Amino acid sequence: MKQFIVVGLGRFGLSVTKTLLSMGYEVLAIDKDPKKVQECASFATDVYRAEATDEKTLLELGVHNMDHAIVAIGDDLQANILATIQLKNLGVKTITAKAVSDLHHKVLEKLGVDHIIHPERDTGVRVAHQITSQHLIEFLEVAPEYSLVEIYAPPSMCGKSLKQLKMRASYGCNIIAIRTKDNQMNISPTADDQISHGDILVIIGSNKGIAHLEKRYVRTKEMLK
Repeated sequence: MKQFIVVGLGRFGLSVTKTLLSMGYEVLAIDKDPKKVQECASFATDVYRAEATDEKTLLELGVHNMDHAIVAIGDDLQANILATIQLKNLGVKTITAKAVSDLHHKVLEKLGVDHIIHPERDTGVRVAHQITSQHLIEFLEVAPEYSLVEIYAPPSMCGKSLKQLKMRASYGCNIIAIRTKDNQMNISPTADDQISHGDILVIIGSNKGIAHLEKRYVRTKEMLK
């Protein structure tokens, strides 16, 4: 199971933290603001008041053992960049960082950040799903508790009909469209329609159901081959 650290607990950072926790991941959350730490502590256990630009503090928290860091600091450009540098130097495998401007984006690119996000277009929920799945194409919130996702069909689904997959019964989700590898769109597929290799599935359902579905199919080892 991957371990994540979220640095910065503003609205965006809190959203990422909540979503990762709801998906069953271990999350270490830090911020220098005691009010933000207290708010996060209402739903997270591993949350600390800490300065993310201090190497000694990060080492004490075991940040070097984390698989993925999300730098969500947005109100202090210098802190955002310095925290990113510290995390890179400490050997965190993957880093996603929040950019507040085009120039900031370019700086993060120079630092070798793996994923750069812009909160004005990327919600915390969307980012959390995207960074935990190498096969998720799109994630769109359609209501507070419901979302629509596009995923590449995993090998274990291929050759099976929608009836056999039992998506609605098992996950509370529905495959509402299938795009084939030759870009043909099947809108409202029937229960007898089969999934083929290279298909892109458009799925709608509750956030809880989609998270369960992702654990079963999207993040399995077979999907990473």
